[in-house]
Formats: sequence, structure tokens, C-alpha cells
Amino acid sequence: MAYERSENHPAGEVDDTTDLALKILVAGGFGVGKTTLVGAVSEIRPLRTEERLSRAGESVDDIGGVGQKTTTTVAMDFGRITIRSGLSLYLFGTPGQDRFWFLWDDLSQGALGAVVLADTRRLEDSFPAVDYFEHRGIPFVVAVNCFTGARRYGVGDVSRALDLDRGTPVVLCDARVRDSGKDVLVQLVEHAGRMHAARLMDSVG
Repeated sequence: MAYERSENHPAGEVDDTTDLALKILVAGGFGVGKTTLVGAVSEIRPLRTEERLSRAGESVDDIGGVGQKTTTTVAMDFGRITIRSGLSLYLFGTPGQDRFWFLWDDLSQGALGAVVLADTRRLEDSFPAVDYFEHRGIPFVVAVNCFTGARRYGVGDVSRALDLDRGTPVVLCDARVRDSGKDVLVQLVEHAGRMHAARLMDSVG
């Protein structure tokens, strides 16, 4: 989804130096750091739809490995970051639990691509997001959030473990650090650009 700059937009609501904004999804399993990443890179105060975890959700929310997590996203997170002059990204963080996956179809409409955040302690939680974007042909990168104390894996190990298509980038990141998150987004934009260009060539070839 591309948002063109509107000369008539009231000042202060949108960065009026932005000529083009692209829609990016930030997806992954429960507690993997999606809200943290959006909050770290966003240049505006991020919109969050978090609710406190309750006893009622204990039977459906697996908090193994993320025992200190006290809230969960129930709709989406939203933030914005300027990559360079004339290009901004609108970030939509998806909810991680499977009971909220019905929201993904709406959020993915018009998206340029997606970041799939992964935690090596719960790598299997990344499979649903990987499958979702692969089946829909949405370009994505896998960003391994390097949690303190988590076992370190090489990018090749993660790629094989997730059975990624050849050419799908795997990068290491710290979702808490703005520059680290921005590097992930830059790699996604470059990867998505290559994929969309290749599809265009195939369609006219």
C-alpha cells in the first residue's frame, strides 16, 4: 500500500516532507518482540492495542519462555519511520496468538512486505507467519531477536530450521534498539523491491 503526500493535509498530522509511505507488517509468535520493535523504531508515539494477560487466557496463551510478559496485543500496533528523504514506512504489528489471526488478512492488504520476528527459544512459533506470507506471495525477511540468554544460531541454521525458500533473508537484530530495527526494515525494503521487480519482468517477459 502506498500513501501519496496530500498537500491539503493539516500540518502536524503527517510528516509533510514524505512523498511516499509503504505499508509493512511486523509478525511473529506470541511474546517475540513485535510491539517492542515498532515502538523502538517509530518516530511518532506508536498506537498500541495491548491488554493485560488474565487468568482466563492462561489456557490459550503459551507463555513458556516469556514468563515476564504481562500484556498482549489484541488488534495491532502502529508506528511510522522515515527510511530516507521522500520514503517512509507505516508499520503494522500483528497480534501473535492464533485466535487473532483473522485480523491478518485485513492487515496484509496492500502490504509491500513483512518482518517475521523469531525467538530461537521458541523457533517453532515462527512457522505460522512464515507459511502465511509464503502462501500469499508477500515478500518477507526473518529477523532473529537476540534475547539475552537465548542460544545463538547462525542465519543458515535458522533458514534451514524454518525451511525457508531460497533467497529469503535472515538477519539478527535487537528489537529494543532503533538502529538495529531500522537495518531490518531497510533489508526488507530492498528484498521486496527485488522480488517485485522480478515479478514485473516475468509478467512482461
